[in-house]
Amino acid sequence: MPFGSSAAVGSVPRIVADTNIYVSALNFSGTADRVLALGRAGLVEVYISPAILDEITGVLTRKFSWSAPRIREAKQLIGGFTVVVHPTETVHLVREDDADNRILECALAAGADTIITGDRHLLRLVGLSSCRSASSSSRSRFPRPLG
Repeated sequence: MPFGSSAAVGSVPRIVADTNIYVSALNFSGTADRVLALGRAGLVEVYISPAILDEITGVLTRKFSWSAPRIREAKQLIGGFTVVVHPTETVHLVREDDADNRILECALAAGADTIITGDRHLLRLVGLSSCRSASSSSRSRFPRPLG
C-alpha cells in the first residue's frame, strides 16, 4: 500500500512520528509535544507499531534511566491517542540505522500521509516515494503535506 493512499478529502491526516518525537515530547515538551498534541486532540491520527513502542521504551530506559512504572505510564499515555498497526512488509531503505526502517514500515502499514521526524536518514528519503516527511521543528508546514 503506498503512502497516503487512504487520505480522502476532509479526512483527518494520518501521521507516523519518529521515536525521537515521542522521546523529546516525554522529556522536554516543546515542538515535539505540540505535534503529538494534535493527535491527542484528534486533529490527526497518530499511528505506531509495537517495534516503535519497543524502541521508545529502550531509549527512555537506556538514555534517560526511566523506571519501569514511569515507562508503563508513558506507554499508557501513548496508547491513549495512537492507533497500533502491525506491519507485514519489511523495508531496508535505511542502511545507516535499521530502526529507521521500522518507521517506514509503520507508515506503509498505516497508509500514512506524513512521517514526523528530525532524523536525517528519514528526511533524506523524501522524494523517493509519495511519502511526505516533516521535521518537528517546521510547525508552519504541519499538518499540510510537504511536496
